[in-house]
Amino acid sequence: MLNRAVLIGRLTRDPEVTVGKKQDREWAVARFTVAYNHRYRKGDEWVDQPHFFDVRVFGKLARAVGEKYQKGDLVFVEGRLSQEKWETQEGQKKTTVRIIADTVRRIRPSEGRVTVETAPEERTYEDDEDIPF
Repeated sequence: MLNRAVLIGRLTRDPEVTVGKKQDREWAVARFTVAYNHRYRKGDEWVDQPHFFDVRVFGKLARAVGEKYQKGDLVFVEGRLSQEKWETQEGQKKTTVRIIADTVRRIRPSEGRVTVETAPEERTYEDDEDIPF
């Protein structure tokens, strides 16, 4: 099976980083949202339709993203899709899909050229034991 998501967009806010310790291992998770506009033609006009994607990053990459990236940065994100389900206290079933990223890189347009920064600390998860939830 193939489950890969690739996205280029802007951070809607500064990444929020949480750190903790589980047994003898320290962990970190960064949470942020990436937005991009889908542009389409409606009659004689162009319409921008914004889309927002929740992203989670873990480990050293989470710390690096939290230290180096901020609201408004244009980023390249690659990872896998993860569907999460839960039930509210009122008994309603909820679901969301987010990107669990293993690559996050800043893109810097300048003088008609585009520079993609080297990833601070890429990480591929071999199994779900590395993810603290």
